[in-house]
Order: sequence, then C-alpha cells, then structure tokens
Amino acid sequence: MSGMKSERINDFAFKIATVNGTGSASANGLIMQLIFRMGVPVSGKNVFPSNIQGLPTWYEIRVNGTGHVARRPDFDLIVAMNPETYARDIEELVPGGWLLYDSSWPMADTLKRDDVNFLGVPLAEMCVKNFEGGRTRILMKNIAYTGALAALLDLDMEVIRGLLEETFGERKRHLLDANFKAIRIGYDYAAEHFECPLPIRLERMDATRDSILIDGNTAAALGCVYAGATVAAWYPITPSTSLVDAFTAYCRRLRIEEGSGRSKAAILQAEDELAAAGITIGAGWAGARAFTSTSGAGISLMTEFIGLAYYAEIPCVFFDIERVGPSTGMPTRTQQGDILLCAYASHGDTKHICLYPKDPAECFEFSVQAFDLAERFQTPVFVLSDLDIGMNDWVVPRFRWDDTYRPDRGKVLDAEALEEVETFYRYLDVDGDGIPYRTIPGEHPKGAYFTRGSGHTKYGKYTEDEEEYLEVIDRIAVKIENAAEAVPPPEIRSRPGAQYGLITLGACDGAVREAIDQFDEEGLRFDYMRIRGFPFTPEVTRFIEAHDVNIVIEQNRDAQLKSLLTLETPVSKEKFASVRRYGGLPLSARQVTEDVSDCLGIAAKSAEGVGA
Repeated sequence: MSGMKSERINDFAFKIATVNGTGSASANGLIMQLIFRMGVPVSGKNVFPSNIQGLPTWYEIRVNGTGHVARRPDFDLIVAMNPETYARDIEELVPGGWLLYDSSWPMADTLKRDDVNFLGVPLAEMCVKNFEGGRTRILMKNIAYTGALAALLDLDMEVIRGLLEETFGERKRHLLDANFKAIRIGYDYAAEHFECPLPIRLERMDATRDSILIDGNTAAALGCVYAGATVAAWYPITPSTSLVDAFTAYCRRLRIEEGSGRSKAAILQAEDELAAAGITIGAGWAGARAFTSTSGAGISLMTEFIGLAYYAEIPCVFFDIERVGPSTGMPTRTQQGDILLCAYASHGDTKHICLYPKDPAECFEFSVQAFDLAERFQTPVFVLSDLDIGMNDWVVPRFRWDDTYRPDRGKVLDAEALEEVETFYRYLDVDGDGIPYRTIPGEHPKGAYFTRGSGHTKYGKYTEDEEEYLEVIDRIAVKIENAAEAVPPPEIRSRPGAQYGLITLGACDGAVREAIDQFDEEGLRFDYMRIRGFPFTPEVTRFIEAHDVNIVIEQNRDAQLKSLLTLETPVSKEKFASVRRYGGLPLSARQVTEDVSDCLGIAAKSAEGVGA
C-alpha cells in the first residue's frame, strides 16, 4: 500500500526492535546523536530486559520540532530486527506506517497488515557478502539499518561521517571505514528500492544549538563534582550504577592532585547497600561531602542507617534512581514508587528533605543543592530521579555554572571559633532555629562529642527521660519543617480561565505539559503545578486551595504523591483526584489526556448528584 499522503517534517516517532546483547546500542546512540546534530529536538527511551542477553529490547525515538519529550505509545515506523517480536511490533504501527525488516528470511503472510507498508532490506545477506566473522556481521547489520534509515528519513550523511570520525578517529581507521561501508550498503539499497525519503522525514533546524544530549545519571554525577563531593560509596544496582561510574570517570580527570597525580576522591564499592550507607554517613560525619547512589530496593536496606543519620544529625546525600517494585520488581522499568519511602525512611518518627528533578538539567542543579541542604540542615537529603531520567538521553539546555559559588557548609565551628567557646554541646540549639552547631573531628579538643543514635539530651548525654528526649526530637522536627523555605519551590503555571489544577512531579512533566497543550486546543484550561521539593512550601497549599479539583498525576499504584499532599498540607482530601500509570514505561500525553478526561467526567457526575 502507499504511505501517508501529507508530509510530516520533524514530527514523528519510530522504534528499533532488536535482541539484547547484539550491539544495537551503538547504532541507536549514533542515530540519536545524528538527529541532535541536525539541530532537531529528539528524545530516546531505552526499553531493555534485566538479563544479560537474548531477550527482546527496544529503542524508541521521538522527533518533535516543538520540543515535546514525552513517550509516544504508537509509532510511524518500526525497524524490526527481532522475528520473535514481529507480531507485537507490527501491531504498534499507526495505520499507513512503515515496517523496515531484514528480508534475508521471508516474513509470514499472517503477520502482515493491509494498512502497513513493509520495507524489506536483506541486511544479513548484504553483511555476509561484505564482512568477515560472525560477530562483525551481527554488529554491522545494526549499522546497516542505520544507513537504510538515513535514506528513508533523510538523515544527513555528512553528519554521520563526522560522528564516525569523532568516535574512531585516525587511530581506528579500519573501524571507521567498516562502519561507513555498512551505512552506505543500507543507504544505497533503500535509495534504490524505495521511494526516499518517506513522507515522515527530517529537515535541518537550529533548535539544539545551545543544548546538550545527556542522561540524568551522568548529569547528577557532574553535579556532585561541582558540589565538592569527594566520597562516593555504592553497591551495584540497576538503574543507579552508571551514576557512580560517571562520577568515577569525572574524578579521574577533575579530582587529581597536581604534581603527585594522587586521587582526591574516595570511591568505594561496598559489600552491600547497608555498608554503602554506613560509609556515606561516616564520611559525612568526618566532614566530607559524601553520597551513595541506589534504587528503591537499596533504600529499603539502608533505612536503619538513615534513621541514625537523621537522629545523630549527620549530613549525607542519597540518590534514589527509582525503578519498578516491590522486591526485585522489574529492575529495568521506570516508576515513582519511592515517594513515601524516602519522605519517611527508617523506623520511628523521621521526615526527610527530598528533591524531585524532572530531567538531567535539574539532576545537575539539584545535586549541588542537595549537598548544601544536607550540610545546612545536618540531615540526610534524597534526590529522587528514576530510570527514565537516569538512563535515557535527553536534550536539555547547556549547563550554566556560577564561578562565585561557594558550598554552604552550614553551622560548622572551626578551631578558631572553638577556642572562644567555653563548652561545646553538639545538640544544643543556640540560635533558636532548630539547627545546632557541629564540628569536624580533629579540629580542636573542645569540639569533641559523643555521637549518639540512642536517646540523648541537648548536651549529648544519654537519656531515657521523656522531657529530655522530646526536647531533642521535637527540635529536629522544627529544623526539617523550616527546610521548606530552602528546597526548590514548585513550578506553577497559571492559565486565564482555568477551572482545575494538575499536579505532578519528576519525569511526568513532559507528558503533562503536552497534554495541557492538547487540552488548550479543545478550549479546556488547566493550572499546573510541578512539585520540586519536600517539605512542601506554602505555595503548594495555596495552589491546591485555589481549585475545587486537583488531579494528581504520578507513576505508582498507591497514589503516593497524593497521599503525601494529603498528609502534609491542611487541605481536605476531597479536593484531590488521582491519575496513576505504573506499568513501567514512561508516561505519554495520550495517557494523561485520557485519564484526566475520565477524572473530570467522574467529578462532573458527582457535582450533578450533589445538586440533584
């Protein structure tokens, strides 16, 4: 059949279906970089299995000239390299879409749809003829489909050549030539046998000039370096491992002592998550800026140590790159299931400062803020990213840095100040703001104190007395409550004539913003608030109170953000409605519009019933 009649330039979505472990990541990364270098906004979502190799994996790419980044759940074109997923891949194509597949082997007629264009390219056959070695042929087949896409989508071959030269250079000329040969094979076949380019195609723009392509874990690691972090303790866990990997790589360049070449950072792979938390807390107690990176399963194991840091008032930072739970769950799928876990981690009465970045740019920014908040308020701080932000590539504005920045170390008494103090008491609130003074071990004999995770008085002595215990634990509560003034305020977008409020956090932002634009076209107006920090600022309560209905959009089953808002604001729970998607894939605008519409329909029926 023929394709779509009207052209769609820089506005389409396609997916590449392969087998995990066949080296397709390099080809997919090349395609993302290529579109970005053409100046076109692009976003990529990697849907991969948690085993090492053999299972299906997909890479979804959305091209959108206006900059929308949310996942598209249906596709205009699919590159089908895995026969085991043909049926599923073909089903996800829009009517009139295209399926590019390896025609070295015939496709069953039962799989074909009358409203889909099938583009067969004998990729395996061509690679057998042009390359030696089984592994090389498999790798080159992935590069060859990149060449076919270049012809079909009008990708710039000069940019491709430039990217390959950057990757391999003259020292690996043989690899450069082999890769470009594979691309040329795929390109020439598609150009000769199909009408190229397709009605969906790329055209150069200038929309990424001041942007970078980066994942959230790399951005967070860079933020840790700029914040002055010198200690990282971790235990490998998907999807957080790459954050410490990136921090290690940056430290090898930026944390090296001139002259001696010695490292000025300590990066320790612990025996488990408990040990990683203990190392992080110990380093924070000793005066270092220290962090650990983990996921929800790791936070669960760390909670006893987290309670110690909260009660002993030790600054430290925890990066939680959320994934699907509970238990092992689905380690390579995304979710927002740790909102309540991090807000109240550990037994007893605890409450923690939490930051919720929406993309890699905020991962960089919030990483720096997290260390400042941890030391200013002498407490654990949590940065809640997720797999979608952490492991996928995003186009974000180029990072800016203020060279006048100085770390906020909080209330630290140095040797000179301690010399003037008659007696130092670690847990005494001298200034009435809930925050005591702390010392760095070894600074001065007067700064010594007994660090207690057991009941203690404001003078640091052991106690089981009710009043003495309450004085300290209630003072800590005041300290955390006051942190609301320092966390990133919510991002609020008000619209004239808006009747309802939409509330979300984290990576849901892109899908919700796109849905709001779609509702605008229908004449339905929404005010919007994205939560960026906890404890909640007064603006959060004011926004909720200003609307009869506030629809909270999140990616977990149990409406955890809605629950937190109900618990931590004075607003009646009747003002909230809930939209939840928690199957493990990033949120799409279509899901938001469908679910919000359902919510409004229910609200309208309820209103009719009240007035009857």
